[in-house]
Amino acid sequence: MTALSTVPASVAHRVALLRDVPPGELLIHEIYRSLQGESTFAGLPCVFVRTAVCDSRCAWCDTPHAFTQGERMLRAAVLAKVLAFDTPLVELTGGEPLLQPDVLPLMTELCDAGKTVLIETSGAHDVGGIDPRVHVILDLKCPDSGECDRNHWPNLAKLKPTDQIKFVIASRRDWEWAEATIREHRLGERFEVLVGGVFGVELRELAEWVLASRLNVRMQLQMHKYIWDPKARGV
Repeated sequence: MTALSTVPASVAHRVALLRDVPPGELLIHEIYRSLQGESTFAGLPCVFVRTAVCDSRCAWCDTPHAFTQGERMLRAAVLAKVLAFDTPLVELTGGEPLLQPDVLPLMTELCDAGKTVLIETSGAHDVGGIDPRVHVILDLKCPDSGECDRNHWPNLAKLKPTDQIKFVIASRRDWEWAEATIREHRLGERFEVLVGGVFGVELRELAEWVLASRLNVRMQLQMHKYIWDPKARGV
């Protein structure tokens, strides 16, 4: 867990509440079934397990309700609820799921149950303990997020070829940073690289930047925000 002194007091206070969650339990914001809106799995039915609490405060965050709202659940109850949906694809998201230690055994249990498991994580936390069967979607934070300095770069050496790296672009500055990062670390040769715009940015402009770069990256949309109200929850 990130040292509490490195994040704003209000964030530190909420993260500290996770200390009261005993082993075998998770603080869960919501569990629901919808269409996967992003990544190479976009368009597939998926069960989302959204954990509560995040230690990042991205300027463009679209799930601030997960910062402070959640209920404690036994890990076994979370597993049972997910399996009851009878859906092959499951994603752990947040909040920041890696703040909660019981996320790791939960993912293993889901893999053991035959599920294809994804985890979306901010990139600020060590991914080394994640079951190798899980597909990690690592969200490297660009400058306009306000969280760029918290990217945990050693993660790049721990990812597998089946993992994916995501960049959320809010400006030309973000794109130039992402492009330089992809080139420096040869990300397009090692992983599936996803590039998406903050909802509402000019997508044609982003597409032109991607094409001009000649990088091996996949531009993506947040599909669910074009199907449902962008502020809708549980979708």
